[in-house]
Amino acid sequence: MIRSAENDMSRKEAVIRTERVTKIYDSGEVQVEALKGIDLEIDPGELVAIMGASGSGKSTMLNILGCLDYPSGGNYFLDGIHVNDLDRDQLADIRNRKIGFVFQGFNLLARTTAFENVELPLLYSRQQEIGDPAQLTRQALERVGLSDRARHYPNQLSGGQQQRVAIARALVNQPAIVLADEPTGNLDTRTSIEIMATFQELNRQGITIIMVTHEHDIAAYCRRVIEFRDGWIIRDQEVPRPHDAGKDLEAGRWKTASQPGERP
Repeated sequence: MIRSAENDMSRKEAVIRTERVTKIYDSGEVQVEALKGIDLEIDPGELVAIMGASGSGKSTMLNILGCLDYPSGGNYFLDGIHVNDLDRDQLADIRNRKIGFVFQGFNLLARTTAFENVELPLLYSRQQEIGDPAQLTRQALERVGLSDRARHYPNQLSGGQQQRVAIARALVNQPAIVLADEPTGNLDTRTSIEIMATFQELNRQGITIIMVTHEHDIAAYCRRVIEFRDGWIIRDQEVPRPHDAGKDLEAGRWKTASQPGERP
């Protein structure tokens, strides 16, 4: 069932809107059509999972949404800004101001503390009135429950704590959206649920979160699931009753996995 458009006139403008977006990779001899005309709207405050097999177009779509690549055709609007019209410098500026990234591999600097890792995007920010970097960094770490780990180095943190540092880094510039690429891919079952509990809490605070995952049980914690296949969206559904990661942790449901790496 394709997600139906809402007619509520009071609804906020979509933070992400694409119109017939295509992406063609041309190697000279062969053209690969990775995206074949994608129409998509994501509203402020959504928690969305993007799924699909390898080669489905989901990673290409994430690159376009993250302003890491241009569409070959169609239009992309991010928080009301027509991304197609931007040059490379403007695109970099938009990434810094509007988007927070979370990666599967954490991408923390090994010789800097959690505080310094989170603070790093502020040092490269071109925003004139960004506020006190130290205060913003402390607030971001507090939001992910790591105030007491601010002076720890990555090798002094667990995998889940490292990913929460990465989430704090994504939040520190107060972006319009957070894009997470397989954020639980390197984590065990319990830690993955802990990260989803963090995302759900941030989403309850109003943060818009879009994550790519190949794991259906992780997608079940989201409020909407979009599935790609062969460059098309084949499914776009609201999740009527998302799993509550906090309650799953309390109930110890990760223990029901029958094999290492298998999720409940």
